[in-house]
Amino acid sequence: MTEPELLETERRAVVDHAAELADLTPGRTGNLSVRGKREGDDGNDSNSNSDSDSDNDPGDAFAITPTGVPYDAFDPEDVPVVGIDAEGEQLAGEMTPSSEVPMHTAIYRREDVGAIVHTHSPWATALAVANEPLPPIHYMIVAVGKGVPVAEYAPYGTDDLAANIVAAMDEADSTAALIENHGLVVTAPDLPTALENTHHVESLARLYLESRSAGLEPQTLSDAQLETVLEQFESYGQ
Repeated sequence: MTEPELLETERRAVVDHAAELADLTPGRTGNLSVRGKREGDDGNDSNSNSDSDSDNDPGDAFAITPTGVPYDAFDPEDVPVVGIDAEGEQLAGEMTPSSEVPMHTAIYRREDVGAIVHTHSPWATALAVANEPLPPIHYMIVAVGKGVPVAEYAPYGTDDLAANIVAAMDEADSTAALIENHGLVVTAPDLPTALENTHHVESLARLYLESRSAGLEPQTLSDAQLETVLEQFESYGQ
């Protein structure tokens, strides 16, 4: 299946960033995706700077890492493109998409996000196998919310798992969720942010578990303290 121009920028982003999964997850168990807009009748695509109403549409398809392939062993034309409103139909790409397509599809259908990262990173997964949420022990938790909930277990690659993840994130008002006995999923407006926030969650999970293993009791930030951090973050950066 070859449509090299379909979501070309998003497919290139998948290739450019996929290798970063190797620092987060063992083997080939992680996956990531980037949402984009297929070219429409008006000639606008996902990179358009037009002021048309269609540019407010976050996109109707996504590029995703292929299944079972080393993260540095594929090119943009290999990257699968999957339709969001087409029951996971593969629209382009030489390789078969990740088995977690249902999860990515369900999140994109229900959430206004631009990218998704899924890992089995060890510290976050340690919390997931203990069915223990990540509490707000450090102000950087606000990168994803005021905590990271645990989504109920379901077999990987299933609609049930996708529904559980979306429900957990919505209930906690979080852009990330631990997956019981499985791993971690993080959403964001773009792929670099999703990857950065995945590192944040993994780092905080490690901090939380190491402090507990040392016999310490991590203190959590209050809701009011977290709200202050959120206000400060509005003016953070360049």
